[in-house]
Amino acid sequence: MNETSASGAQIKGRWAPGRNGMRILIALMGVVFSTSAFAHTGLGDASGFAHGFMHPVGGVDHVLAMVAVGVLAFVLGGKARFAVPLSFMAAMLIGGALGISGFELPLVEAGIGASIIVIASLAAFGATLPLGLTSVLVAFFGLFHGFAHGTEMPVDALGIAYAAGFFGATGLLHLTGFAAGFSMANLFGNKGRLAARIGSGAMALAGVAVLSGAI
Repeated sequence: MNETSASGAQIKGRWAPGRNGMRILIALMGVVFSTSAFAHTGLGDASGFAHGFMHPVGGVDHVLAMVAVGVLAFVLGGKARFAVPLSFMAAMLIGGALGISGFELPLVEAGIGASIIVIASLAAFGATLPLGLTSVLVAFFGLFHGFAHGTEMPVDALGIAYAAGFFGATGLLHLTGFAAGFSMANLFGNKGRLAARIGSGAMALAGVAVLSGAI
């Protein structure tokens, strides 16, 4: 598959996303807006939603990892545009439930720091692993992020609203990473994926700093 077909179609000298790219953008936007609406229609605790939403976006470690997932989805293209972010989000919900339940999961901070390095490195090197294995790796790290969210849930928050909050924020961060790759493709044409991979390498280095406690 050539560079153009992997990421979209070349239209009058400009890069445009394929159908799968548009579908994942719409799906992730739907996640964000539907969960936001949920918290404001009386079906959940708006305060719990706000706490859940702020937890991923309030930590540089979560932000880097989740944006890296979106960039990885863009770099891989095709089915990965769905499989990679959805694998992370599904595992994150499981991890969140474990955290809320009081389950003990070791090395959570190390797992979160390592997730930045591994996921961003997969994007930087173009992830030559099979899609199934890539999705499993992403899901594995999603457990750690979800667990951290779950353990930080305020005691007076409604669990489902809190989960909707961090689920929505995660979708937004994945979308941000995917949109960053999309923008690079518009700016650099056929070299857009290369630019996204270089940016991912920078995120992997930032992950090293997070894991070492430098940031």
